[in-house]
Amino acid sequence: MVIDAKNLSLTFQTGDGPVHALKDVNLTVEKGDFVSFIGPSGCGKTTFLRAIAALEHPTSGTLTVNGMGADEARKARAYGYVFQAAGLYPWRTIGGNIRLPLEIMGYGRADMDSRVKNVLELVELAGFEKKYPWQLSGGMQQRASIARALAFDADLLLMDEPFGALDEIVRDRLNEELLALWARTKKTIAFVTHSIPEAVYLSTKIVVMSPRPGRITDVIESPLPRERPLDIRDTPEFIEIAHRVRDGLRAGHGDGV
Repeated sequence: MVIDAKNLSLTFQTGDGPVHALKDVNLTVEKGDFVSFIGPSGCGKTTFLRAIAALEHPTSGTLTVNGMGADEARKARAYGYVFQAAGLYPWRTIGGNIRLPLEIMGYGRADMDSRVKNVLELVELAGFEKKYPWQLSGGMQQRASIARALAFDADLLLMDEPFGALDEIVRDRLNEELLALWARTKKTIAFVTHSIPEAVYLSTKIVVMSPRPGRITDVIESPLPRERPLDIRDTPEFIEIAHRVRDGLRAGHGDGV
């Protein structure tokens, strides 16, 4: 078990009063799962991801990552985090951006060089190490961001709507590449999205969330095969899962009103 949340609630204290971001969340994520979180804006998807990363702290309940508390897991570098924006430093080359966490962790030069080379090949950016972010397209920048998160080889990858700002053609391509990357690396992935087709296409498990306070209204175990060409989205099985996700979002929204 990689992630285990039990009766997890999280409330932010603000000048206008408390904001109940998450309420009684129960979820387990097994090693090798690809789990997508989907729900309306403000439902707590990103908050839950940030709690896993120990960037937010639950008000009540328990949360373990790789069998330890989230703070311990952060110190143990148990995960890589990919944000909505690529977040690359413009004055560093692509290789320099990928090296940054390795430099902070104290890796040796030869080890850093090897890791950078390997992850650039994984995300199909070999040969771009000396380019600067502004010389790459938006999709390529996000691939570089994924490479940075993979550089220190954490078993868990947290991805907060990384493809949301990209056009549909680029997004489809990166969805295919991400599935291939997941198959090669055997990582466990927790992925936030607003897109029903993206959630269904990528995931072994889809977590549907309600409006604030964020609750899990449905957990869908995907029956789709792990190897998924894009045209699987036209199959009855895919459409059936998409309908269940949509129904869950509607039901959850009704419960939250």
